[in-house]
Amino acid sequence: MTTRRNFIKSTAFASAALLINKSEAAELNLKQNETTLSKPIVLSTWNFGLKANEAAWEVLSKNGKALDAVEAGVKVPEGDPTERSVGYGGRPDRDGRVTLDACIMDENANIGSVACLEHIKHPISVARAVMEKTPHVMLVGDGALQFALSQGFQKENLLVEDSEKEWKEWLQNTNYKPIVNIENHDTIGMIALDASGNLSGACTTSGMAFKMHGRVGDSPIIGAGLYVDNEIGAATATGHGEEVIRIAGCHLVVELMRQGKSPEDACKEAVNRVVKLTANRKKNLKDIQVGFIALNKKGEYGSYCVQSGFNYAVYDGKGNNLIDADYHLK
Repeated sequence: MTTRRNFIKSTAFASAALLINKSEAAELNLKQNETTLSKPIVLSTWNFGLKANEAAWEVLSKNGKALDAVEAGVKVPEGDPTERSVGYGGRPDRDGRVTLDACIMDENANIGSVACLEHIKHPISVARAVMEKTPHVMLVGDGALQFALSQGFQKENLLVEDSEKEWKEWLQNTNYKPIVNIENHDTIGMIALDASGNLSGACTTSGMAFKMHGRVGDSPIIGAGLYVDNEIGAATATGHGEEVIRIAGCHLVVELMRQGKSPEDACKEAVNRVVKLTANRKKNLKDIQVGFIALNKKGEYGSYCVQSGFNYAVYDGKGNNLIDADYHLK
């Protein structure tokens, strides 16, 4: 016969067993979730992102910080004289002057930016110095140069022979109509998630070829060319900077991920807004390219762009791969 005392004991044992099982299940579920996280991981725009990713991965694979990784990564195309759209070797403005823009953002919303900076090969490192050594967010033009020189950066001639030749040829007719996917992307954007689960991003460019002197696009503008929210994810942009600024593109992508959209769906919605505003302004969409890449805290990533031709590089535990982005204009 089951006595009241025995019944209470058996019930207590059963409850304890149930609690243990729930605890074990929760622990197992946590481990499973951890194994599904893809980290570290780094994404960057365009095919020169492959080499940039390799430098970033050197940092990430050794449990380095995402901030250090993205700076190291984008410095690769910045310092390449054969790369005509970023840093040293970049195409000049219509006055024959190479002006550079860059910004950087870490997991704590620390930000730094430079715009219309001349004579400095690595504007991304100057942007980081602005972030870490000044009370400001952005320095521009001569002020940015003065600051860079005060920090020990070396003044150099960034106009390489091939870029100067192209500029002199352009001067023959001065027709300003940048070629989609060539002269109007001019950017490497990079976002990374490190082994500690923290996000950072960097974006750097020489801007549109033969632009008006003083023109600044989206690349150095936090919220336009780059945005990082360590609770949600990160995004960076490439293409026609004016169109990205018009929608505060990367902030929009991150906020769409906050609402539950996947990285690719968030990028697609941002592109759709570009498309809509282009139609409203009666502009030809075929003359515009805008692409976004995004990464969330789970290590999930995605991209979308206005028209074909945009690709991006992804380096994770599976290796370093170049991916063609899906696009709107088909």
